[in-house]
Amino acid sequence: MSDHPAGDAGDSPRDELADRIQSDRPHSARVWGFLLGGKDHYPADRAVGEMIQQTFPDIALLARLQRYFLARAVRFLAGEAGIRQFLDIGTGLPTVDNTHEVAQRAAPDSRIVYVDNDPLVLVHAQALLTSTPEGACDYIDADVRDPDLILEKASKTLDFSQPIGLTLLGIMGQLPDSDDPWGIAKRLLDALPTGSYLALTDGTDTNPTLNHAIETYNANSASSYHLRSPDQIARYFEGLELVEPGVVPTSMWRPDLPEVDDTPQNVDSVCGVGKKL
Repeated sequence: MSDHPAGDAGDSPRDELADRIQSDRPHSARVWGFLLGGKDHYPADRAVGEMIQQTFPDIALLARLQRYFLARAVRFLAGEAGIRQFLDIGTGLPTVDNTHEVAQRAAPDSRIVYVDNDPLVLVHAQALLTSTPEGACDYIDADVRDPDLILEKASKTLDFSQPIGLTLLGIMGQLPDSDDPWGIAKRLLDALPTGSYLALTDGTDTNPTLNHAIETYNANSASSYHLRSPDQIARYFEGLELVEPGVVPTSMWRPDLPEVDDTPQNVDSVCGVGKKL
């Protein structure tokens, strides 16, 4: 990051942002960015990412599959489902085929609101997450644990009387059961009108090697990740009409990209898309 003028810590928004970045501690968005091959990370993030890869070499594959699912799900929502508004919570660091790029490629008038609470994501979002002239793109600095704040701020860009595509990709796994992630997802969905959709993916706890790798991550990171069973992840879609093929391994949800052609079917994450009736 760039140097700041001399002065008291926190004497400007930029100083406060720099203080929040905590480059000496690994953060989930930066570790995930490292696994995706990005460049926006620090030695602490790389160290933890490499440690996880040594324990579970397929972790980078899971990261890529999540991005591929994002592209397929948003393309379906903006195309076949006719969705023109998106609320992307747990944005992560901008990379290729971000939500607004995929959506506005299919429908240039799409409106997208991104939500994350990682300060480095905020820095890059302000520079890179730019909209088409016909649509809109906004960024909210907020925690998924505060759905009411997210909904209030998102309403400045999104019309909550019209269907919205809610994407929760890898974010609910960052919440322990004590935070009631299912209740948070329900609060968000309850605020969306009929015809809205949920797209969600998270890692599963069915592989002992991945479980050990995540334990290593949790012991060395400023945040934690909580793997869950496929049935627990499927609970997020209760009351929704699942889009075919339902809740399935992340590589198997409408696999129409060449990158996933040779991917094993039984990967250690599941995903789904559901419609609010």
